[in-house]
Amino acid sequence: MSTIWESRDRVLVDGPTPRVMGIVNVTPDSFSDGGRWAEHDAAVAHGERLAAEGADILDVGGESTRPGSEVVPVAEEIRRVAPVIERLARLGVAISIDTMKPEVAREALAAGACVINDVSGLRDDRMAEVAAEAGAAVVVMHMQGTPQTMQDDPRYDDVVGEVFDYLAGRIRWCESRGIPRSRIAIDPGIGFGKTYEHNRDLLRRLDRFATLDRALLLGISRKGLLKTMTGKGMAERLTASVVSSLAGCTLGANVVRVHDVGPMVDAIKVWNEIRGWE
Repeated sequence: MSTIWESRDRVLVDGPTPRVMGIVNVTPDSFSDGGRWAEHDAAVAHGERLAAEGADILDVGGESTRPGSEVVPVAEEIRRVAPVIERLARLGVAISIDTMKPEVAREALAAGACVINDVSGLRDDRMAEVAAEAGAAVVVMHMQGTPQTMQDDPRYDDVVGEVFDYLAGRIRWCESRGIPRSRIAIDPGIGFGKTYEHNRDLLRRLDRFATLDRALLLGISRKGLLKTMTGKGMAERLTASVVSSLAGCTLGANVVRVHDVGPMVDAIKVWNEIRGWE
């Protein structure tokens, strides 16, 4: 049976074809695009381009979660994302809000988002209440520490086993808080409180996370481990981003979160044709 991931008003994943989540950073300090889309009009235009390229979901964020990033006040984060989400929602594409703050999530859902992508794994109990009340889908990610501390000295005895157990536990916790299992997706959190070796091991064993029978999201696009693998700078990681994301799909990823939507969509089309899947 195919994994189903849905919100109250739409199905997000319902078959073997991986879905593409396009990144819209409404921030002045993103690691990948340096604030190119920080202004509302620029962010909306960027989101429109990604939708035209075939993005199934647009992930809008108003607070950078790069290592060492600063916390953004709630009111400022809402100011950044709410108008952008309201305009992009008119396209008919699913909108995700990338936030750790329940107050921001609530305003984003009111503006038209249907997914909460929380890199903290819903550590704030109120986030589950917001999701359950709105019928929103959620992405529960694993992160050791916080964006400010996560890369100080991350350690694990068994990174795959520990992240697996954490996500399994968070699925049960979300269900206990009124979020149906079909609305929960998981993300092992590549680059969030992990060394290069930790990230590599998680990628090699991604198929284990698929056994949790929940939509599996992979976010590896342009990340630092690709520099370690290839020696390429930020602007030169397109090929590595597409190949690594597609490799994740072969191991069970249902959603890939990427900056470069068009090339990723093309790669999945070719992959599907070769497999004989639609």
